[in-house]
Amino acid sequence: VQLVESGGGLVQAGGSLRLSCAASGFTFSSYVMRWYRQAPGKEREWVATITSTGGWTRYGNSVKGRFTISRDNAKNMVYLQMNSLKPEDTAVYYCHAESGNYDYWGQGTQVVVSS
Repeated sequence: VQLVESGGGLVQAGGSLRLSCAASGFTFSSYVMRWYRQAPGKEREWVATITSTGGWTRYGNSVKGRFTISRDNAKNMVYLQMNSLKPEDTAVYYCHAESGNYDYWGQGTQVVVSS
């Protein structure tokens, strides 16, 4: 089982980034997918959720209206489009898969937003 995030980097405030998470080793289309983030010295924070079919999404208050989660079950991919980035969005972003008693984490991708 693997979840591999990519797309992080350094961006100026107000800019955009698109994170990707490539899944393998499990039945991706059966899993709810989430993005979390963890800033230095802070607890891991839930960012967004998308259901297995992609028909329902939900966002944390701090990113609502700026971030969009999506998935492509044919490619075993989940994405996080991040717009209007703020310095407080600086964190390591993690992809998470969950189905019943099973859940998996990626290794994370660093996002740094400069002011």
